[in-house]
Amino acid sequence: MATFVQRPGPGGKRVWQALVRRRGYPQQTRTFDTKAKAEDWASVLESEMARGVFVSRAEAENTTLREALDRYQREIVPGKKNADREGRRVKGLQARTLARRSMASIQGKDIAAFMQQRQAEGAGPNTVRLDLALLSHLFNVARAEWGMASLANPVEMVRKPRLPAGRTRRLVDDELPRLLAAAVTYGGEIGPLITWAIETAMRRGEIAAMRWDHLDRKARVLLIPETKTGTPRRVPLSTAALGVLDRLPRRIDGRVWGMRPDSISQAFERVCKAAGVEGLTFHDLRHEATSRLFEKGLNPMEVAAITGHKTLQMLKRYTHLRAEDLVGRLG
Repeated sequence: MATFVQRPGPGGKRVWQALVRRRGYPQQTRTFDTKAKAEDWASVLESEMARGVFVSRAEAENTTLREALDRYQREIVPGKKNADREGRRVKGLQARTLARRSMASIQGKDIAAFMQQRQAEGAGPNTVRLDLALLSHLFNVARAEWGMASLANPVEMVRKPRLPAGRTRRLVDDELPRLLAAAVTYGGEIGPLITWAIETAMRRGEIAAMRWDHLDRKARVLLIPETKTGTPRRVPLSTAALGVLDRLPRRIDGRVWGMRPDSISQAFERVCKAAGVEGLTFHDLRHEATSRLFEKGLNPMEVAAITGHKTLQMLKRYTHLRAEDLVGRLG
């Protein structure tokens, strides 16, 4: 049965402590501002115990979100592919007012308020979704592995921000020859990199990480051992792609390219400016390459095997077929 005791609280304010005892269950104690709240809480617990569905809330009620994030940083983040980035995201969440709350007290409305705050600060939809993904994983881990089985996942109760429509920018008219001409003037690796990106549909980071020992020249295939999705893949190489490699000097360190991902983007931006090409990013070349694979007649599964897209929906976001290029295939 439950007992209720009034006692001094923080700042001298009187509070009510509820104590629930039942044979076969651990003693449950919690403090409330009013006796009515204490009685409601105790009534719920006694009902759950009587029906045999009680799960202790003590761990979830006594652990703040900040403390849970600390444990997540120690135990979960080191095993993630982008551990440094996830660690920074954890620190950002720990600085939020929400982090002071107990895990058990956080509801869907609190997550919705957090989303609105992030959006008001200028965070884009994808950034907010990544924050929510981390929080959702945290609640699931706490519920399954950290003794907080009573927890509901409040992130699952809210609508996520809608992602903007995918970019549709493709090369038009004489933009490619203008880019390549400007790249020759600019010098360095950016010219071959542009051609390589269009021929292979590889991501910028995958290109920068290429090594000569991953190339099977006889089979005309390049191995990408580490990808954004975590699944290695082998990329078939066109004659033009092989031609790019054949013209490159061999580096002592075994890498194919000497440029870092951010340096590639910076050089590409300068080449675009010199060529008078506006609104184009290096990542748009992956869109261009993916669309060209379809225009060559490859089916979705074949294209996905080359590009590494996990779902057809994501593949669709990267594919922008031009009606003019499809006319000849209609007969």
